[in-house]
Amino acid sequence: MKYSEIIGLSKEDLVAKIAEETENLKKMKFAHAVSAIENPSRIGKLRRDIARLNTELTKVKAAAATATTESN
Repeated sequence: MKYSEIIGLSKEDLVAKIAEETENLKKMKFAHAVSAIENPSRIGKLRRDIARLNTELTKVKAAAATATTESN
């Protein structure tokens, strides 16, 4: 997932996507532990995608907090 795709997601979409990707990572790690998966570098890619999603979620939360603080 590219960062440009992540930027347009809403807070709810980000949370859902993080949960989905985290579940995929767990499944992939388990599959790799049982038998070697074809492309183990995908595990690292999933971890980076989750980190990107978490970073964007933090930015969205900070922007929302700033907006509510400025309106008061």
